[in-house]
Amino acid sequence: MADLQGAADAVRTAPVPCVADAPCADAVPLLSAPRERRLPNRRAALALAVLGAAALIAVVAAGLALAPEASRVDFASKALAPSGAHPFGTDWLGRDMLLRTVSGLAVSVVVGLSAAVASALIALALATAAALGPRWADAVVSWLIDLMMGIPHIVLLILISFALGKGFWGVAVGVALTHWPSLTRILRAEILQCRQSGYVAAARRLGASPPAIAWRHLVPYVLPQFIVGLVLLFPHAILHEAAITFLGFGLPPDLPAIGVILSEAMGYLSAGMWWLAVFPGLALVAVVMLFDLVGSSLRKLVDPHGAQE
Repeated sequence: MADLQGAADAVRTAPVPCVADAPCADAVPLLSAPRERRLPNRRAALALAVLGAAALIAVVAAGLALAPEASRVDFASKALAPSGAHPFGTDWLGRDMLLRTVSGLAVSVVVGLSAAVASALIALALATAAALGPRWADAVVSWLIDLMMGIPHIVLLILISFALGKGFWGVAVGVALTHWPSLTRILRAEILQCRQSGYVAAARRLGASPPAIAWRHLVPYVLPQFIVGLVLLFPHAILHEAAITFLGFGLPPDLPAIGVILSEAMGYLSAGMWWLAVFPGLALVAVVMLFDLVGSSLRKLVDPHGAQE
């Protein structure tokens, strides 16, 4: 009888297990709550990409429209410091530095755009050939990638530009031939992954040729990576164009490119004309950051994690 009474007391004093309808204050959760995933805001990324692209288009349009005024000489207004009439000041010939800076940015963007598009197309062609061609084609492309990435860009760019007579086409071809390796490596890996898919195998069994497979299946698969890589090539192309032009191996002095403006300004900094180099340099940095902003926003849009937003 005493044993039955002790068992009843033990049951009475034992903690009651928690049920779904009656939460218990002393219950300890076995699993912690899932951590909230911070996914990129696709609308904000799209808005930033559109605004950045619109700003770059506006810079190019304004630079091309103001090109005649940027070269106008006014000796009565030479060497003026920044003011309300001339926000960026004037140079030793009285040319307005704001107009020259905008016109120079337009030239640099056009050169960078041409070179980046050509370089991205080279990367896509080589990556497709390496992934769909025989083994020796893949080996040759891999060897070219390692070779090009082992040579400093600026040295090879100067040699190519000098061999082609400098100028617009020398710089554009030089930049295009030196900036494709990184994008080629990325696209090659993506195409190799896509080549193992079922629909590509089905297309082969149905008798589709390698060019048809590449055009209908592989190129659309890597198109997002191609576009992002193309946009991210712009800053490198613009900076390298300005660098070799500054060194005297790029665009001719009659084109008001940023590299030409900075190179000419070096001879007047000791005279206190600091605005000749500061404002064009800051404008170049701003354009490069705009390109980087557009590229980063596009990369968020094509990110598979961001697609869940």
